[in-house]
Amino acid sequence: MERTTINRVEILGRVGADPRISIAGSTRNARFPVATNEQFKDRNGGLHEETTWHNVALWQGRNTPAFDSIKKGMLVHIYGRIRNSKYKGMDGEDKYFSEITANHLDICKEEEERPMAPGAPVGYR
Repeated sequence: MERTTINRVEILGRVGADPRISIAGSTRNARFPVATNEQFKDRNGGLHEETTWHNVALWQGRNTPAFDSIKKGMLVHIYGRIRNSKYKGMDGEDKYFSEITANHLDICKEEEERPMAPGAPVGYR
């Protein structure tokens, strides 16, 4: 019996830097970091926030906005898959790199006037 596997990721976060745009063949791609935040309480009840940075690769296509419209600080909603790579560093050692290859990216509009539903991420509707 053949097993089906899934490699799927979804994040909602802030763009950490303007995209680095390059051309591979006849297709443009953009790479940029996205930060997601999680709040949690420690054993003593103290509130903490943890930021996780994600490397994102976005290829020009029908589910992607114009790369020029993606700017540092924007709230983005991304669907894609995780891709792991290995390469040799300048020191000759193997280096490992993970990134999200985005299949779909939405730039989220932020509306502060309208109250958010309980539990909804801040700035997202």
